[in-house]
Amino acid sequence: MKIIYTSVLFLGTVSMFYSQNTNDTISKESKIEEVSITGSRNKKRTVTNTPVPVDVIDIKQVSQSTGQIEVNQLLQFAAPSFNSNKQSGSDGADSVDPATLRGLGPDQTLLLLNGKRYHQSSLINLFGTKGRGNTGSDMNTIPIGAIKRIEVLRDGASAQYGSDAIAGVINVILNDRNHGFEGNAFYGMNLFKSPGDKDVISDHKIDGTTFNFNGNLGTKIGNKGGFGNFTVEFINKDRTIRNANPEKGYSSPREKFGDAKSQNMYFFGNVEVPLSDGLNFYSRQGFSYRKTNAYAWTRSADADGNIPEVYPNGFNPIENTTITDFTFDNGLKFKVANWDVDFYNAFGSNRFTYQIDNTINATLGIQSPTSFNAGGHSLLQNTTGFNASKQFKVLEGLNVAFGSEFRYEQFEIIKGEEASYAMYDINGNIVTSNTPGNLLVTNPLSGDVRPGGSQGFPGYSQEVNKNRNNFAAYIDTELDITKKWMISAAGRFENYNDFGSTLNGKFATRYAFTPQFAFRGSVSTGFRAPSLAQKYYSLQFTNFQGGNLVTIQLASNDSDLAKTVGIPQLKQETSLNGSAGFTFNTGKFTATIDGYYIKVKDRIVLTGNFSQDDDAIGQILIDNHIDQAQFFTNAIDTRTKGVDIILNYTENLGSGKLSATLAGNYNEMEITKVNTSEKLQGKEDTYLSPRERAFILASAPKTKINLNLNYKISKFNANVQLVRFDKVKLIGYNGADDYQLYGAKVTTDISFGYEFSKNFNLTIGSKNLFNRYPTLQTAAVDGNTESGGIFDPVQMGFAGRQAFARLNFKF
Repeated sequence: MKIIYTSVLFLGTVSMFYSQNTNDTISKESKIEEVSITGSRNKKRTVTNTPVPVDVIDIKQVSQSTGQIEVNQLLQFAAPSFNSNKQSGSDGADSVDPATLRGLGPDQTLLLLNGKRYHQSSLINLFGTKGRGNTGSDMNTIPIGAIKRIEVLRDGASAQYGSDAIAGVINVILNDRNHGFEGNAFYGMNLFKSPGDKDVISDHKIDGTTFNFNGNLGTKIGNKGGFGNFTVEFINKDRTIRNANPEKGYSSPREKFGDAKSQNMYFFGNVEVPLSDGLNFYSRQGFSYRKTNAYAWTRSADADGNIPEVYPNGFNPIENTTITDFTFDNGLKFKVANWDVDFYNAFGSNRFTYQIDNTINATLGIQSPTSFNAGGHSLLQNTTGFNASKQFKVLEGLNVAFGSEFRYEQFEIIKGEEASYAMYDINGNIVTSNTPGNLLVTNPLSGDVRPGGSQGFPGYSQEVNKNRNNFAAYIDTELDITKKWMISAAGRFENYNDFGSTLNGKFATRYAFTPQFAFRGSVSTGFRAPSLAQKYYSLQFTNFQGGNLVTIQLASNDSDLAKTVGIPQLKQETSLNGSAGFTFNTGKFTATIDGYYIKVKDRIVLTGNFSQDDDAIGQILIDNHIDQAQFFTNAIDTRTKGVDIILNYTENLGSGKLSATLAGNYNEMEITKVNTSEKLQGKEDTYLSPRERAFILASAPKTKINLNLNYKISKFNANVQLVRFDKVKLIGYNGADDYQLYGAKVTTDISFGYEFSKNFNLTIGSKNLFNRYPTLQTAAVDGNTESGGIFDPVQMGFAGRQAFARLNFKF
């Protein structure tokens, strides 16, 4: 096999993954080094001399030697400060993996596509997920087969790129190859031994079967350097089920815990055509379609939400989620008075819809349908702007860049069918706050009031259509004072029509003491505008807490309920970022160390649940038939500090080459303040309960260590990767003494590759070779895990061992 997975660090970089053959030369490495990277608008700046830490990951080469087929999971096991969680029983998040940098929120990392802002997902993370109350971009809407590399800027960059860049920036660069066809076919399956005395069991010995095919075609357009690059990709993944072994006395309130079943289809294009000398047109088109099938919490035969005549043994609701995502970016590149100008329009949209099957509206009794259209949500974003940059002969070189953007955003909630959200009385009439005296159908077994709406996921009861726009302008400068010392400064102004203006700045520097050793550092301010979903999202749903079913109203920020209890209008989050580090390179051995400090004020999260016995809101909830209510608000201030360390060593060993990389992240976050509203002062533990604090602090393990060993000899190569995830502590529904402790775990991935010819190579291997699972939570018998299963979704995943084979080919 020609391709191996390795890591090379240049002076001034954090890490780089690239293709390496036995006849690699310095010139080939230099060619990669010359790439213009994220974090600098200086076209002469390379990865060897950036003043901030940047990961440059060659996705094609890494993916071809691993069992990862989605961007989020590939980065999860490649970049130590990147974390992404597979979810189960988490509503729409079962279809989208929330992803974070340095443990901050999913919406505090900005995603770019070829340097242009990529639209966010319309999903807001709620029940059962990390990053609850946060939106974020769905990186899995971009197929791996369409990606040339990913650049991860791990530093605050709001002054350069705008809102959402508090934790950093991830820039996905599309393939631009202008000839030939490349593709691969992947098949994987989870292998499960017979239960025996094991704690974890499955419905099948083999599940989670996964098939992935992608093909990428490059072609020339015209004879002046134009090209077209097009990708199609298909993924079919079966579900996994992971339960506790009843023979060992375990049980849980959920029968179907595990990965969702999914089908993904993609088409992406990258086109660039010279229109005349100095004038180039480019276009990037993307379409993805994802359909997932996920189990919700089990409703037992005697549950209030069940009708025994319909489901004598209870039932497991199924959430069928359809995600349609569209991207269409176009632009012109040209020169004006020696300024390089890029004028562009970037359009993106994301749409979620929910079909709930194998369910029931219990208040309709035996007359209830068992399938409901629950509605959904969508987000549209359109950005028009320009960038201009120019080099000046000042000292050793001055680069000046400036630009402007105008962005329009629109958020919609799509109303579901009536029976998917309504509660009915014994006469079949909808029960509302205006008819509190009507008697509801009761469960003859328990005598309790039955919940309305579709069980598992309630439909959306209100239509929402909101929009906003913002204007931004920036300036970004870099000055090489000497050949050893450079400085950069940037400033950005933004104005949002719904909350006002913000101004942010950044200063960074790099000094090379010797050709091998350099210092780099930066300080910046940042911001994140509240998303439209956080401002206008509302939902009433049922939830199990300690085995009890409760009705919860998630009230929008502009609702009368929020105003009544004094929840203020959302405002922007603000941050102060600082980083400092060293790089060292002797050729065979390279090392980078980068420390960081991130202080965030007014982070937007979901409050805890206020109940009917609360003296400020209780009577309002009773009047509205709501057990509990929660709100979006600028609730907390946090402080995060940590260190990234990456060590790399390469050595000729026998007739082959050995490459070893040790990458680690230490990340510590603390909540420094809870910002209650004036009416709710003194209720900090309800405003943000210890349970909710624990979920925020568990967004990343305190330490994450990645060791990769690769050996290549002739046409054969072998790769071993070990990842250690630190312990995580979560808190149950019954207070601080009711907690789940997930111990530190190590996963082991191994693969072997062989190159049959220049056009074909095969990789076989295993993910999680030793079948490691998170710590089993015996408290699951009380329903205290967030997922309702035998463990919560944590960083290492919960599907166990997978064997895989991947055939790579090109023509």
